[in-house]
Amino acid sequence: DLTPPNTAPLPVLARSSPTFVSEVRLGASAQDPSGPESGSANLNGEILSVRPLTVAGPVLSLLVPRVHLGGSLNLDGRTSFGYAGLTWTLDVTPSVFVEGSFGGAVHDGENNPVERHRNALGCTVLFRESGSLGIRVTKDWSVMATVEHLSNAGLCSNNRGLTNVGVRVGYSF
Repeated sequence: DLTPPNTAPLPVLARSSPTFVSEVRLGASAQDPSGPESGSANLNGEILSVRPLTVAGPVLSLLVPRVHLGGSLNLDGRTSFGYAGLTWTLDVTPSVFVEGSFGGAVHDGENNPVERHRNALGCTVLFRESGSLGIRVTKDWSVMATVEHLSNAGLCSNNRGLTNVGVRVGYSF
C-alpha cells in the first residue's frame, strides 16, 4: 500500500505578543527651549515592559511600574542621551492617561561649558524624570505630550540640566 497514512493537519500558530515588551514609542522633541541648546530638535524612541503583576484598580496599578529603555538623538549635533528607569501610568478615563517616570541617563554632551550653544551638565551620568499626558486613539495606538528633565541633582560642579518638550506616538502590543 503506497497511500500515506491519514494524518491530522498541522495546527496554525497563533500570533503572540512579546513576553517582555508591552509598548513601543517614537517621537520628536524640542531640546531645552529656554536654554543654551534651544533651536535644536530630537528624535526619541522608547520601549516599555509589561507590568510584572496585574493589580485590580487604577490606583493600585500605580504601585506596579513598567521598566522603560530609550534614547534621544539630537539632530543638530548637540546633546544626545540614552536612558532607563521606571514608568507609572494612571488611567484618568478609558482613553486619557497620565504618566510619570524616573531613572537614569547617560549623555554625550558637555560636562563643563566649552562651546557656545551647549549645556554644562556636570556629570556624564544624570537623573531623568518625565511626565506625559496621553490619549488612547484606539486600543493599540496612543499620542502623548511629554516633558522630560535631566540633571545631576547638584552632585557635580555644573548642573545646568536639560529640559525637553515634545510629542510621542505609542503602539501597545
